[in-house]
Amino acid sequence: MTLRPRVLAGLAMIATAALGLAGCGSSTSGAASDKGTITVYNAQHESLTKEWIDAFTAETGIKVNYRQGDDTEMSNQIVQEGANSPADVFLTENSPAMTQIENAGLFADIDPATVTQVPAEYRPSTNKWIGIAARSTVFVYNKDKLSQDKLPKSLMDLQNPEWNGRWSASPSGADFQAIVSAMLELKGEAATKTWLTALKNNAKTYKGNSTAMKAVNSGEVDGAVIYHYYWFGDQAKTGENSKNVGVEYFKNQDPGAFVSISGGGVLKSSKNQAAAQQFLKFVTGKKGQEVLQKGTSFEYAVGSQVPSNEKLVPLSELNAPKIDPAKLNSQKVNQIMTATGLL
Repeated sequence: MTLRPRVLAGLAMIATAALGLAGCGSSTSGAASDKGTITVYNAQHESLTKEWIDAFTAETGIKVNYRQGDDTEMSNQIVQEGANSPADVFLTENSPAMTQIENAGLFADIDPATVTQVPAEYRPSTNKWIGIAARSTVFVYNKDKLSQDKLPKSLMDLQNPEWNGRWSASPSGADFQAIVSAMLELKGEAATKTWLTALKNNAKTYKGNSTAMKAVNSGEVDGAVIYHYYWFGDQAKTGENSKNVGVEYFKNQDPGAFVSISGGGVLKSSKNQAAAQQFLKFVTGKKGQEVLQKGTSFEYAVGSQVPSNEKLVPLSELNAPKIDPAKLNSQKVNQIMTATGLL
């Protein structure tokens, strides 16, 4: 039988689409398809998640495709897709995006065996999603311009007149908005608005934490509020963007000592719940957490009693404030930051 040109064209389009989808996932053996496939909406660092995916597929034979985006982009997409979302698993860098999905009622229950792998302080009280990694807020400073005795004692001090024009942040990013979410929970709306107004009027803003750190390194500003791993990551490479930069941990349960939890959750929409749950269990298990311990992401391990990278200040020594990740309110933060002209 001779196929018509239209039919041939259709078959070619299907083949091309299949190849394109495969290109977004991990490389696997042919046996992987026998055990199913899952799709991860990934707002974590792509390189880190690819390490998790490759290790998981090598162990289980389950193929994982992923779509890459940032926290807010991915969470908004999942909410829009609702029960029709093709996502099986959602991974984030910060907690507020997870809370958005939880509040929309789109998460399935986490396997209890997975929950027990992560201590209570690194997961929400609701257990509707799970902590997969963590990062600490820090103040990075130019060592030629600031001595230890001149550093701010609290994140809240940066609103004071003496810091006018001397510090910076990246307010448009999900990282910074997670820090503001913690401040809102700890200090309340009025204090948070005052601090953000000072940021708007008195500080320099940059696009991205790395850019803010580079500005500190060059002496353009004295200091910046970022997450710890940007400094450690640059130091592990050439150090060219951090050679003049010191790192200060606020500790004392200060808002500036906030530890943000990266989250993972299984979507109710998942057509392969068993494999999705298995993936999350792997990420929070010993082998998944050892990817954090031994790799170059410099994020904290939080599961299965796996120590973090030995170069990091241990989580137990950070004296971070106690915050239930389920209470971090990204919607309210967005409203406040928009009202103060930062978004």
